[in-house]
Amino acid sequence: MRTIGRLVNLIRGAFARWMGRREQRNPDAVYEAAIQERLERYVKLRQAAAGVLYLRGKLAAQLERESAELARLGRQLDLAVARDDDPAALALIRRRDGLAADVRRLESELTQLTREAEGAKDNLVTFQDEIAHLRDERVRTLARLASAQARLRFHETLAGFSTAADVRALEEVRDHVERLVAETQLAFEAEDGDLARRLDHIREAEAETGARAQLEELKRTRRAELPAPPLGLPAAAR
Repeated sequence: MRTIGRLVNLIRGAFARWMGRREQRNPDAVYEAAIQERLERYVKLRQAAAGVLYLRGKLAAQLERESAELARLGRQLDLAVARDDDPAALALIRRRDGLAADVRRLESELTQLTREAEGAKDNLVTFQDEIAHLRDERVRTLARLASAQARLRFHETLAGFSTAADVRALEEVRDHVERLVAETQLAFEAEDGDLARRLDHIREAEAETGARAQLEELKRTRRAELPAPPLGLPAAAR
């Protein structure tokens, strides 16, 4: 028996979990079922309240008739007493007492039915308010659910993009561009250095050429300034 009980509990728990997952996937159906259940209870309560109101009306009419009959018996009793008709007075007293007991019973029942009818009316109003609240809550909850699902889909869509790969690719491109710029700058600087060296060689050659020209000019000027050797001297003496 304990094994059967445990098996029943296991099946009941599994079914409850399965039902819970189904309900979470379809909250609109859960709200609709709750609203329909309260509507059914509201209809039953309204029918019961209608029965209570009908019975109260019936008792009220009966109470009115018997109260009128009790008043009529009172007048007849007064008349019988005035005529010293004891047998009639005794009969009227018995009828009056029995009718008075019925009137008191009807009054008690009518009071109780009146309280029940008022309670039924209050319950009807409560059920109406609860149904309206559930309908409003369903609208708000489903709207929040739709918003949350949309945000979740947006987040999942963003998460599906490999932003890390894009960032790495951009960094590699930037590094490549920076290396090219550096190599280009070095090439220009190397070319500028070679050009500067060639220009220096040209300037140095030009300076040397100028210096030699000046030296040759000085030599010519000096030779021109030296006195001419005497005539008749041999060339060696010169």
